[in-house]
Amino acid sequence: MTVRRIVPDIESADVPASVEFYSGLLGMEPVMDHGWIVTLADPADPARQLSVASHDASAPVVPDVSIEVDDVDDAYATARRLGAEIVHPLTEEPWGVRRFFVRDPDGYVVNVLGHG
Repeated sequence: MTVRRIVPDIESADVPASVEFYSGLLGMEPVMDHGWIVTLADPADPARQLSVASHDASAPVVPDVSIEVDDVDDAYATARRLGAEIVHPLTEEPWGVRRFFVRDPDGYVVNVLGHG
């Protein structure tokens, strides 16, 4: 399994205000907008990203970080084998990702995802 991308996720009470703040402060631009979550990227290097979310559309919490991997099924099997707490089960989401949430030893929620 290979990690493709790591994106910090920030819970926001006002997503448009957060987008305006990070766009103004860091010059980042929206590259994905589902309303409840907006991902911003550095125009000079689109791999540098930050997401702000008011909630999660299908999971019980906003994750602390999202990690895209090349084999989400393998990551899920590994998390289960390690006995990690699965916060959101492996799910095929309508917006085109397959993902699950797992809690790390310090209590942070990690969204592990893969694209089709």
